[in-house]
Amino acid sequence: MPATPVNAAPPDAGSRRARWLGLCLLAVSVALWLLGVSVGSTGFDSLLNIGSDPLAQQIVWDIRLPRALGAWLAGALLGLSGAIAQGLFRNPLADPYLLGSASGAALGGAVAMAMLGVSPGTVGWLARLGVTGMAFVGAAGAVLLTLMLARGVQHTLRLLLAGVIVGVVLSAARDLIQVAQPHILEALQVFTLGSSAFVGWQACALMAGGWLLCAATAWALSRMLDGLMLGEATAASLGLPIAPMRAGLVLALALATGTAVAHTGLIAFVGLAAPHLVRSIARITHQWHVWLSSLMGAVLLLAADILARWVVAPQELPVGVLTAVLGGSYLLWLMHRRALGSSL
Repeated sequence: MPATPVNAAPPDAGSRRARWLGLCLLAVSVALWLLGVSVGSTGFDSLLNIGSDPLAQQIVWDIRLPRALGAWLAGALLGLSGAIAQGLFRNPLADPYLLGSASGAALGGAVAMAMLGVSPGTVGWLARLGVTGMAFVGAAGAVLLTLMLARGVQHTLRLLLAGVIVGVVLSAARDLIQVAQPHILEALQVFTLGSSAFVGWQACALMAGGWLLCAATAWALSRMLDGLMLGEATAASLGLPIAPMRAGLVLALALATGTAVAHTGLIAFVGLAAPHLVRSIARITHQWHVWLSSLMGAVLLLAADILARWVVAPQELPVGVLTAVLGGSYLLWLMHRRALGSSL
């Protein structure tokens, strides 16, 4: 008889709470979308005059709306990849960037900025690919390098160590490029701090397609994540094909992380905090957990993006800095509460 995953609640209670949480997150998402298209240097005036003022219509439809949707989608991708990473590595502190994708994306962006800044005419293919495309190529290349060093996906610990090593090496390569080409420092800093300011409708379409593909893959392989919570030996005894299912999860993790990072830069703690928040509200299986973590990540990043635009308006804070401060504070509080509870 199949064992019940240790993180599962009774089916009726867990499913009911998961449904309510999903509905609440969708409702909050709609409210934040409306707020997101209202926040900017012209305030609510652009939204109120959208029918009569062509400039207001352009501001709302071409700038604010794709930015709000892009922040939501990037957060959904990071929340989903965080849930996959924590289930795959059986570690609640696992981060979506563990396989080196963040360092690879930053290196790809640095290479694109350096080459385009030196002689754009001699690298026409690079100009067409752009910084975003190079960042995605860098993220994908970093994950492939990690898989090569780990000799596949059979050993979780080897995969984790290979990801850490690849991340350190690629970060060092990016630093060398910055030293050799100091003129890219400011632009690269915007990328590494994270921003949704440059997201357009095409980026939203790409992120939406990537999110649907990765979320469907994670949902289809959610039994694997439940089985791994009991250990690899137990998962194998349940008849789960561990190697191919783990490979599918790694690919979904890499694609989700690479797509988000390529379009919004390096945004910290969203992928780490979103699964924690879901687990603190509902004890459910991964079939629900991957979807709810994705929605939670979307809400967190969209809320942080709105806050980053509003706090020091008309200027704005880097959203990656804001998520790091808020997410780090939440995790410190969570660790303090658990330490206090264990001492009582």
